[in-house]
Amino acid sequence: MGKQEILRLVVPCYNEEQILEESAARLLEKLRSLTGAGKIAAGSGILLVDDGSSDRTWEIVCALQEANPEIAGIRLSRNRGHQIALWAGLMTARKNSDAVISLDADLQDDIEVIDRFVEEFQNGADIVYGVRSCRDTDTFFKRSTAEAFYRLMNWFGVKILFNHADYRLMSRRALEALSEYREVNLFLRGIVPLLGFRQAVVTYERKAAERPTHYPLRKMLLLALDGITSFSVTPIRLITLLGIVMLGLSALGVIYYWIVYLNGGTVRGWTSQVFIILILGGLQLFATGVIGEYIGKIYMEVKARPRYFIEEERGTDGEKR
Repeated sequence: MGKQEILRLVVPCYNEEQILEESAARLLEKLRSLTGAGKIAAGSGILLVDDGSSDRTWEIVCALQEANPEIAGIRLSRNRGHQIALWAGLMTARKNSDAVISLDADLQDDIEVIDRFVEEFQNGADIVYGVRSCRDTDTFFKRSTAEAFYRLMNWFGVKILFNHADYRLMSRRALEALSEYREVNLFLRGIVPLLGFRQAVVTYERKAAERPTHYPLRKMLLLALDGITSFSVTPIRLITLLGIVMLGLSALGVIYYWIVYLNGGTVRGWTSQVFIILILGGLQLFATGVIGEYIGKIYMEVKARPRYFIEEERGTDGEKR
């Protein structure tokens, strides 16, 4: 990556009025240090993506853009969620960037390793993943649920990197390939590894959270559900296997009671029968729900509605998508 290469930092923002000015200042300092060292081109910059915030986030973005030519901003017409806001930023930034780094606005991810991201890019990597080296700063509940999330995703066949979220560098070539993915239900942690190309990993230690997370347990569960149903049919296969097992057990039960009846025995166990009926009813409802989740995904995909609309832009020539 020479002096003609442009790096852009893409930062999704949702109700970040309390931290955005400080985060932007730190990112500008890092960007200017890289420019001053000749590692990136002078045209490099920061793209702030306002995901339909209800506070003063967009007002702050506009003020930052007016004061700093390196900063650009786009505002989505309504809140669309982190993954789509990130996608909007990546697709906007790819048009005038040679490489893009995505990161969260709270800067819990160590921005000092951006230098190492750039070095890996210089060495030919098209995708550089930021991977946490440990989770010592997390609470026990957060650490255990996060680790369970990654293990669950891998168990269901969704190939994602352990302890990697959305802190990564992508070259323009990788972004162009990413733009070919048209699904509405986005799970970028699962899509990016599918791109191939040369990949590298940079490890870092994440700082402790200084505010409530935007990804509580409920959102983590929904994210896991989206990831599993978007990349794996394992749940449906498990339901099929469970159905075969239950059919076999039912056949054995019929044979057993028929033999008892032929030998003059009395068939007892109304309580156990009711218990079995309730279990089977619950399994059927669960199976229907899982299948319905997949049908719902198909329903959303075939309509092919636009992922987002950009309501306003500052300092960029991006197009609406």
